[in-house]
Amino acid sequence: MQLAITVLGNNPINFIAEILAVIRDCKCNIIELRSSSLSQSTAAYLLVQGNWNQIAKLESMLEFFERRADIKINTLRPEMREKSKERLPYSLETLSLDKDNVVESIVSFLMVRDIAVEEVTASSYQAPYIQNTVFSTKFIILIPPQQHLLSLREEFLDFCDQLNIDAILEPIKR
Repeated sequence: MQLAITVLGNNPINFIAEILAVIRDCKCNIIELRSSSLSQSTAAYLLVQGNWNQIAKLESMLEFFERRADIKINTLRPEMREKSKERLPYSLETLSLDKDNVVESIVSFLMVRDIAVEEVTASSYQAPYIQNTVFSTKFIILIPPQQHLLSLREEFLDFCDQLNIDAILEPIKR
């Protein structure tokens, strides 16, 4: 059985170390862990595994820990799904002047074509040599096998040209 956990708090080192101890004490295993700073806060995303009583114990311990550490914790027991059809993993990176709705536009383009977004990161920063803010995105996407790749690449690059976005779309080499 698995449990997905999201944590948001203001004391990055202490709460991550403490939540890892709680998971260990409940005899659960960490399958995946990601953590990053967001302004003055820190976010952590975890996927843990254990038997049903270990997961139940962890859920109750997390409720106590949330109140004690003054952090926000959300949990979800992921549903086991049948593996989807074979899809091709691609990396998609964009760079543009910082504008509203860049990520939304890209995600909408992908969703219309039944392309799954596996992972996305985005950030804005002050570009060197110019006085403008630049917005950068990195996606891991899963393209369905029936999608014609050359047509998709051409459509996507035309789409990016219309929005003045510089983009790279390439297969992930494993």
